[in-house]
Amino acid sequence: MPEQRDAGAGSPLQMVDLIRKMRDGNPLDDGEIGFIVDGAAKESIPIEQLSAWLMAAWMNGLSIHETRALAIAMRDSGEKLDSSHLGKPAVDKHSTGGVGDKTSFLVAPLAAACGVAVPMISGRALGHTGGTLDKLDAIPGFRSALSLAEFESVVRKCGVAIVSQTPTLVPADRVLYALRDRTGTVEDPGLICASILSKKLAAGLRALVLDVKTGSGAFLRKREDAEFLAALMVATAESAGTRTVALMTDMSQPLGRTAGNWIEIAECVELLRGGVPRDNENLRELSLLLAGWMIHLGGQAPTPELGYLAAAGALADGTGFKVFLEMIDAQGGDVSVFDDLKAAHKPKATIVLESWETGYVSQMDTMELGWAVQRLGAGRVKAGEPVDPNAGMEFHARLGARVEKGEPFVTLYATNGSMLAEPVARIKGAVRFSEEAPKKVPLVSRIFTRETAESYLRDAVR
Repeated sequence: MPEQRDAGAGSPLQMVDLIRKMRDGNPLDDGEIGFIVDGAAKESIPIEQLSAWLMAAWMNGLSIHETRALAIAMRDSGEKLDSSHLGKPAVDKHSTGGVGDKTSFLVAPLAAACGVAVPMISGRALGHTGGTLDKLDAIPGFRSALSLAEFESVVRKCGVAIVSQTPTLVPADRVLYALRDRTGTVEDPGLICASILSKKLAAGLRALVLDVKTGSGAFLRKREDAEFLAALMVATAESAGTRTVALMTDMSQPLGRTAGNWIEIAECVELLRGGVPRDNENLRELSLLLAGWMIHLGGQAPTPELGYLAAAGALADGTGFKVFLEMIDAQGGDVSVFDDLKAAHKPKATIVLESWETGYVSQMDTMELGWAVQRLGAGRVKAGEPVDPNAGMEFHARLGARVEKGEPFVTLYATNGSMLAEPVARIKGAVRFSEEAPKKVPLVSRIFTRETAESYLRDAVR
C-alpha cells in the first residue's frame, strides 16, 4: 500500500483520490504534488497508480503552478550538489536535443575557462537524437557515472564535469521518466519541464541557459509547442531562484558536419584546437552564443555579447581545449586518443553516398536523418541498448549548398555492411534539391528571458 501522509487538518492523502482529482481537471496543491513525488522516489506508490496519474496529467495538462511544484519536489527527492563548495558560480546549459547536437563539448570547457563552474548532468541517446554520454563513452576509459563526491571533486579541479544522473540524485524523476517512456506520456510541456529542471536545479545552479530546438529535427516539431516549453522552463526555473534564459535555435539541418559518437567528439576537438570551421560554422557560432550567455549569467561578463567575446578568446588561445583535456583526464579518459583523430575512428563498414541530383540542397527532414544515424548503429531504440562509437555520418554538403550529381554528399559509417541500405534510403527520402537557393533560416530566432517568458505565458492559450 502507498505511504499515507496527513494533509494538515484534512484527511490523509490517498493516491486514488489524487488520480481522480487530476483526471477531472482539478488542480493539485504543493502538498499533493509532494506526496506523489515522495511515493515515486520511495517506490511506495504502485506503478499502476503512478501511470494512471501521469496519463491524467498528460490528458489535462499541468498548470504553471503545478509544474513548478513538481520540479521543486523532484529536485528535493534525493541528494543535491552544494555548489557553494565550488568557489565559483555554477552555470549549466541544456539542449532539448537534435541531430549532430554536440555543443556541450565546446560550451562547457569554454565557459569554465572564463570563470564559471559547469556541473553538467547529461543523458544518453534515445530515438532520433544523439546522447552526450554515448559520445563521451567513445573516449577510452572515460567515466560518466561518478558519485556526487567525485562529481564535486572534478568540478572543483577542472571547473567542469559532464556526468550521468547518479542513483541518489532526483530519484523520483528516474522512476517517473521511465514510466512516461512506457506509457506514452512523454510529450507534455509540464512533465518535460519538471523532468529537465529537477535535474538541473539539483546541481545547485546559479544560472541556466536553455537551447530549445525548432525545425524538422526538433523534438517538438510545432514551433508554438517549442516556444511554450521554452517560456515555461524559463519562468519555472526563475521562480525557483535560478537565473535562466532560453534561445530558440535552428534544427532544420544537422548541427555541424557530423552526426554520431566519436566523429562528433573529433569535430569538436578540431574546433577547440583552433581549426578553421569546415562546414560547421553554425556549430561554432551557436556554441559561442550559448557560452556567452553562460558567462554573462554567471557574473563573469556584463553582457552576453561580452561573454561571447570572452568565449571566443578562450577558443582562440587554446584555454578552452586545455580545460577539456583536464576534464577528460580527471574522469579517467585517455587523452592520447586525441593525438590522431582519424586513427581513433575504426568503423566496420564505410560508404560514400554521392549526390543523386544536381541543384541546391533546399530541404532536409532532419529527424529522418537522425533515424538514419540511429540505424547505422550510433543510437538506440530502447534504453540500455548498446551503441557503436564508430557509427555515424559526415556531410559534405550543407543546406543551401549547390551540388552536382555524382559529387560526394555524405559518408556513412556503420557497425556492419548490412546496416547501410536503410540509412541510404532514409537519406534520399529526407533531402530535397531545387534550382534556386533556399532562404536562409536564422540560427537563433528568439530569446526568452524571465520578463518575456512571463509575458508570453500570460498571453498563451493552451
